Amino acid sequence: MRVAIQGERGSNSHAAAMKMLGEGVTIVPCALSVEVVERLAAGDGVDAAVLPIENTLHGSVAEHYDLLFNHDLRIEGELLLRILHNLMVMPGATLGEVKRVLSHPVALSQCRRWLAAHRELDAVPFYDTAGSVKHMMAKGDRSTAAIASAPAAPEYGAEILEAGVEDNPENYTRFLLLKRQADAVTIPQANKLSLAFSVAHRPGTLVQALQGLAEAGVDLTKIESRPVPGKPWEYLFYVDFRFSGEEQADQAVASLAKSCDLVREMGRYVAAS
Repeated sequence: MRVAIQGERGSNSHAAAMKMLGEGVTIVPCALSVEVVERLAAGDGVDAAVLPIENTLHGSVAEHYDLLFNHDLRIEGELLLRILHNLMVMPGATLGEVKRVLSHPVALSQCRRWLAAHRELDAVPFYDTAGSVKHMMAKGDRSTAAIASAPAAPEYGAEILEAGVEDNPENYTRFLLLKRQADAVTIPQANKLSLAFSVAHRPGTLVQALQGLAEAGVDLTKIESRPVPGKPWEYLFYVDFRFSGEEQADQAVASLAKSCDLVREMGRYVAAS
């Protein structure tokens, strides 16, 4: 199986793909998330994709909600991955030699306390955590450090100078496993459902939609709103809920169909624990 990820080998997305699908898969790195989704949707050399959808500290990845809605894909699984940030350097380099630190902007923001304690270092945003390690090693630059997950060190031959430089230990990212609709399979053990819906722009319509979910008895775990392009002040709502049995899930979806202008089911899968 060939799996597309945003970022380089050794990234958190790489680790998430390995945990969900096993060591035998082939990772296909992509520079941008839109490339990940478009390659999967088109069947361009990949069979699945793994994308982050939200982080406990940074919040939702809004762009990824839009990409999922605009392509014919299905969520087939999810994973909660503990995020650990590590300072990496060229082998043998010391902190005294370092003048700048590269990493993805989100990773830099999650290491503010460490960076504040080392104000002599310039924090430089880069497109990817593992990519920053790859870049540092390719340049052979002892004056540059990178912040990334531990697997990036052996992947590119870097050395971890300091582990656990993140501010908050309760740092988890939720990743989704995506397949093309034509390749998606029914998961008998599924207990979680993701869908998108829209309601008429009138008072009480959103309350009515959510009341239907409550009456179905499902456990609403997430609600996210995104603007509808070209329709100012109109929104799509994305919800995740847990259910016990297909009948309950079907009842919840049917309740939305009664009160919503649009309902699109995006996947039934096993909730991550």
